[in-house]
Amino acid sequence: MTNALPRWMRTALSEQRLVPYVKATGGDEGQARLLYWWNAEASGAFLGPLHCLELTLRNALHDRLGAGFGRADWWEAAPLSPNGRKLIDEARRKGGRRHGVTSSDDVVAELSFGFWVSLLSTAYDRALWVPFLHRAFPHYSGRRRLLHEDFYSMQLFRNRIGHHEPIHHRHLAADHAKIYRLLEYLSPDMAAAARAMDRVPEVLSTREDTCGGLRPPRF
Repeated sequence: MTNALPRWMRTALSEQRLVPYVKATGGDEGQARLLYWWNAEASGAFLGPLHCLELTLRNALHDRLGAGFGRADWWEAAPLSPNGRKLIDEARRKGGRRHGVTSSDDVVAELSFGFWVSLLSTAYDRALWVPFLHRAFPHYSGRRRLLHEDFYSMQLFRNRIGHHEPIHHRHLAADHAKIYRLLEYLSPDMAAAARAMDRVPEVLSTREDTCGGLRPPRF
């Protein structure tokens, strides 16, 4: 195993992006190369569980708000913050560009994970959580604040993966467990189905062999 990062990798991925991996391996560029690719493999493995978490949250909140306000475009009646209203307007414009006539489903599809997580924040405690949104979590009996903190941490985790940032330094087993704990609050059936397809545990178990050059990383 060469101890130097190949020139093509430095050019294609950029020196700046590779620096954290070189630092993490104590300057061993050969180890940094393997760690980079294992990080990419682990990031890819997390996309499936995060996909399930985001969509299950989105649809649960949308359903509860639609029922609570008595209309599919509940955002027209809900007391959203200025930023929330701005995100709705942006989603409506994006949906219109893609589909011409914007339906409620089009707007929902354009809204980000961050928008849905924000609906669990303190700003909406009395307006949305108390009357409607607590019912979206039939298997949760804790405080809204703690639930919001957990979902927000998963939002940040997803964003790191989406921007191809390092995640190897995190307690990834704990991140994985949190995803399923949150999913089970929403839908135990979805959590069970996702677990059956999940390859994160396998990928996490291969880190030592992959970074030791005994196993090639796979996407």
